[in-house]
Amino acid sequence: MNDHVYKSIEVTGSSNQGMEPAITTAIKKAGESLHNLRWFEVTDIRGLLEGDSIEYWQVTLKVGFTLDDDAGS
Repeated sequence: MNDHVYKSIEVTGSSNQGMEPAITTAIKKAGESLHNLRWFEVTDIRGLLEGDSIEYWQVTLKVGFTLDDDAGS
């Protein structure tokens, strides 16, 4: 098994459909500019209320990815 070094960033995804779509949105967007995504951790959940209804979810995550291995250079 290879040793890995990870870096993590914090992102916040939002959705009017629930927590899981908000998480998926955040991970998908992070994957557009980062590679080697490996894990995520939910650190905060918020919501926007209108009256008695939840209108929007915001989920903040730490997303971890492995750093490139420079062994080939």
